[in-house]
Amino acid sequence: MVILNNYIDCFRFPETFVEGFHDGNSASKMRYKDLGNTGMKVSVLSYGASSLGSVFHETNDSESQKVVEFVLKSGINYIDTAPWYGHGKSETVLGKALSSIPRQSYYLATKVGRYQPEVEKMFDFRAERVIQSVDESLERLGLEYVDIIQVHDMEFAPNLDIIINETLPALQKVKDSGKAKFIGITGYPLENFKTVIDRSTIKIDTVLTYCRACMHDNSLVDYIPYFQEKGIGIVNASPIGMGLLSNRGPPEWHPALTEIKEACKKCAEYCKEQNVDISRIATAFTLQQEVATTLVSSASLENMKKNLDSVYNSLTEKEKQVSNYVINTYLDPLPVKHWEGAEVAQYRDSMAKLISSN
Repeated sequence: MVILNNYIDCFRFPETFVEGFHDGNSASKMRYKDLGNTGMKVSVLSYGASSLGSVFHETNDSESQKVVEFVLKSGINYIDTAPWYGHGKSETVLGKALSSIPRQSYYLATKVGRYQPEVEKMFDFRAERVIQSVDESLERLGLEYVDIIQVHDMEFAPNLDIIINETLPALQKVKDSGKAKFIGITGYPLENFKTVIDRSTIKIDTVLTYCRACMHDNSLVDYIPYFQEKGIGIVNASPIGMGLLSNRGPPEWHPALTEIKEACKKCAEYCKEQNVDISRIATAFTLQQEVATTLVSSASLENMKKNLDSVYNSLTEKEKQVSNYVINTYLDPLPVKHWEGAEVAQYRDSMAKLISSN
């Protein structure tokens, strides 16, 4: 016990460290950062539980639960989920995994606003639905509270006024009730964050965006000073660009422009020729950015071990050279590095067709 206590003092574990639960050797290698002004010190690599909902492919619930236990014991202390992931399955599987894990050992964030696959049932940002959604999530998770409750993909709302005047005030009621400690907003378009934060009367504690601190698109860097000035914690997601920067490549539904997909494919091919793992250098690139934590999602123990290796072990000189080469050769020349507006336009078009058919 004395040795373990010295371990804790030496490596300054966060308050989420639990003796007897954590793997002290692995957890000591993790790095932690302040999540804005929340007082939470979060692991630089965090766990996105979307995979538990079989979002990308079918998963084994038993292995999924082992993955959750493994990542938490290894020092990851921040988990993100949502009702949308598997339409409740992610939260349900996660809840089963967490039932035997000390609540002190992790921070958990979930979301409101995005729900079912049917286009007419997909989004609902009304206050009544928001409050109901939180209760549903807590029941699935088997928890009395979440650390952060977030608005999910607010760009899909009919307009941002609804988010500002209805959704966020409802989340403040949730916070006041003790069912959540902090309030966050999420989405892909970066400028929306400034618009909502500047206009909201409700204090916003965190922002979450994805694929905007990657090798192919690092535009989040331009907004970091603004968030830091406001004391807002930055949660980043998908360092491999939802599959763009991987050997497998993106799924068919990926909204990226053809030019982006082709450039990323060339990067993967070059990395393979050089015997370098493109996902590893992509994750390392993201972990260098000034964000509190980066979410990675997998229901595979093997993949999560690889992700943790990106934190534990720095890139070799060869990996750094390959990273610089593919960025300079294939990615920096891209005239457009994002797909902002594409998914929203598709959703609006689907809604218009549905309305016209009725």
